[in-house]
Amino acid sequence: MSPAALAPWPEQEAWASRKRVIDLDGLEMAYVEFAGSEPALLLVHGFTDTSRSFSLLAPHLAGRRLIIPDLRGHGASLAGRGYGIGDFASDLAGLVHSLRLERPVVIGHSLGAMIALELAARQPELIDGLVLLAGTLKPDLAVDHPMAAGVRELRDPISPADPFYAWWHACQPGVPQAFLAAAAKEASAMPASRWRAILDEIRATDLTAAARNLRVAALVIGGGRDPIFDATHQRRLAEEIPAAKLMDAPHCGHNPHWEDPALVAAAISDYVQTRTENGQSRMGGAVSRRGRS
Repeated sequence: MSPAALAPWPEQEAWASRKRVIDLDGLEMAYVEFAGSEPALLLVHGFTDTSRSFSLLAPHLAGRRLIIPDLRGHGASLAGRGYGIGDFASDLAGLVHSLRLERPVVIGHSLGAMIALELAARQPELIDGLVLLAGTLKPDLAVDHPMAAGVRELRDPISPADPFYAWWHACQPGVPQAFLAAAAKEASAMPASRWRAILDEIRATDLTAAARNLRVAALVIGGGRDPIFDATHQRRLAEEIPAAKLMDAPHCGHNPHWEDPALVAAAISDYVQTRTENGQSRMGGAVSRRGRS
């Protein structure tokens, strides 16, 4: 997509001004919406990110209706009382109902992929597609893992220049510095205690049973250089979901939608188009990988 084609989309400093707020039974959730064709795409960001996480991807999905929330406790959304995967999934279900979305395709990144999977397993009637980006069934993050160790060392007030971000937001060259700076600033607004509380929930999660019970075909996208959820995690996702297509972005790390948004957008668009052409809740060409190594 040419720079001219991307021009109408908001610059990083304008992203927050696009947010709307909706009340979900007492929890105020912020979200960004772009008008376009149905089905809507519901994009769910990862741990410590906000809706901004998809600001580089969104222009490549121009023409589609996009709904991009800040998860509870992130960005402009209120914290709520719990940070379990089920709590986040319930919020998404409430958002789908409140905005009267007609079976959106849910696209989740990292923690967002875990939440999207949980939502699809709990309430399959609410969605019509599932894209899991840099996700996992079971994080298996040991106490000495760089992610766990780095979060444990954070102290308030967290600085956007904290050395941990060099690892946490590590990307291939070419990701705009203005974007990375804004992402670090928003993540730093979360208290360290919230980082640790959410991470504790992530580390304790096992979505294997949920994956095996999925009734919607999924597209699994993994970065070949992901230091958090590597190729083993992506293969397990594709093997346990009854109908899944696995796509590798070999040059990307944990954030393919930052590093190569055009590639990710093309994969999402192909997935949605195939489902639309089929006119049913399965993806042409998807195969079960259960039992394969």
